[in-house]
Amino acid sequence: MKRHARGGRGDTWVWLTGSALGLCLLMIAWLVGVVLVHGLGFFWPRPLVKLALKDGSVFLGQVVDREPIPHPGTAKDKGQRLQLALGNRDLLGFDFKWIDEDQVVSREEPADVVYVERREYGPLLGTPARLTDGGRVVAEGSEAVWSAVQPYLARARRDRRALRKIERDTIGDINYRIEQARLGLRKLELQQTRRPQADVAARRAALEARIAEQQAQYQAAQQDLQKLVETTSQSYLTVKAADGQEKELRTLDVFRAFRPNRLTVWGRTQVYASRLWEFVSGDPRESNTEGGIFPAIFGTVMMVMIMSVVAVPFGVLAALYLREYARQGFLVRSVRIAVNNLAGVPSIVFGVFGLGFFVYVVGGAIDRVFYPEALPTPTFGTGGIVWASLTLALLTVPVVIVAAEEALAAVPRSMREASLAAGASKWQTIQRVVLPAAAPGILTGLILAMARGAGEVAPLMITGVVKLAPDLPLDGHFPFLHLDRKFMHLGFHIYDVGFQSPNVEAAKPMVYTTTILLLAIVVMLNLTAIVVRNRLRRKYQTSAF
Repeated sequence: MKRHARGGRGDTWVWLTGSALGLCLLMIAWLVGVVLVHGLGFFWPRPLVKLALKDGSVFLGQVVDREPIPHPGTAKDKGQRLQLALGNRDLLGFDFKWIDEDQVVSREEPADVVYVERREYGPLLGTPARLTDGGRVVAEGSEAVWSAVQPYLARARRDRRALRKIERDTIGDINYRIEQARLGLRKLELQQTRRPQADVAARRAALEARIAEQQAQYQAAQQDLQKLVETTSQSYLTVKAADGQEKELRTLDVFRAFRPNRLTVWGRTQVYASRLWEFVSGDPRESNTEGGIFPAIFGTVMMVMIMSVVAVPFGVLAALYLREYARQGFLVRSVRIAVNNLAGVPSIVFGVFGLGFFVYVVGGAIDRVFYPEALPTPTFGTGGIVWASLTLALLTVPVVIVAAEEALAAVPRSMREASLAAGASKWQTIQRVVLPAAAPGILTGLILAMARGAGEVAPLMITGVVKLAPDLPLDGHFPFLHLDRKFMHLGFHIYDVGFQSPNVEAAKPMVYTTTILLLAIVVMLNLTAIVVRNRLRRKYQTSAF
């Protein structure tokens, strides 16, 4: 009887649900652990191993994996094989190679080999052979070249910053002003029948003079850029690969060089920190498989903020109407059912709607009314961060509505009645009593909306996200916030690098590291909202919380 009584209280189901929860948490922890190990471990400099094989070939690279040799159809053990990350794509034609361990004759870790991170073709591995400057040999031999090349690499970093300043800041600003003047001329042509001819002629002359002035500045900036490129392209580093081939590259194209087999723990930590900082603050290169992902970080955060600013007010207003003002009946129940159904609509459907309505209808109308001089080139009539944000706002607003309505329903009726009895109007009661008390629940809806919106990719692919965005949506040109621009997104970056890259093995570490960063951004955004929610909850403590 006692056993039956315990079973009747649901102890079995308690254990089952608790076990299911524990299993889910373990799976999540395992997944996050795998991502962290493979992602954060990518930046740690590994030693370079030189392998000589029985057939006489020699390979130099980093051992990234070891596994049994596949032998389908039999249980016979054929030994182990190593996966070597070789780099030197332009010399070998491939980056990775599987090598059977029984084919290895000798294995060593030479102290003088270097790992060179360059502008293209992935890393270059080998021994420093020669350093030239202006056709003059500065140093030869591994040690001499390594000592002599350090000032050149430091100068190369300064030269890249100077080139970037001219290309993006000086020339970019000039191009922007030329384009604005060109659009002004086009607008003047469209309005010339409605304006006095003398005014049109004077305005046209002023714009043409401005264009001529900017073009002269452009030519001068191009000459300065060309001189700087010629000056910074005088020094070359020659590296000898393990198979004897030599590769000569400009020191300007060397982003980082180190000797991994001579690094101490402190030296490896410095390289690790340098790589990690470049990852979160730099621009991507080599088809997004190397360099940094700052534009994707900026685009993701900005899109989530715009989405939240749009979704939360509309969601709260809809919930207020449904809970506080609408007469409960069939129509209101139908609206609630529709809202709940919207939460289950596939995200790609929202993306198609955003493309058709926001981009083509709304954006096309804005272009025809406000930007006719730019047509047929669209301004808002094409994908942009504003349309992507609005599409995700539509996607997440049902979550906000449901959470906000539940939070409003949880506010005790006695609080409303006390406020009304004290002489407050209904709106004053809602504004000063109901909404503050329901704020923690509303913020819960915001947290859920941000978590879902930050991870969505399918709607963004057709409403504004791109593989590489040369300009951020925020810059120094009026109106400073350019909502019409396309943008990069961490979720799409993961998809693009992981599934669209021609070099899957080289792109794999970038997938893990970007995933870590996306998770971190979502967690930070959610933690911020949770801190605010908890403070409001303590301030407006009610029986429901």
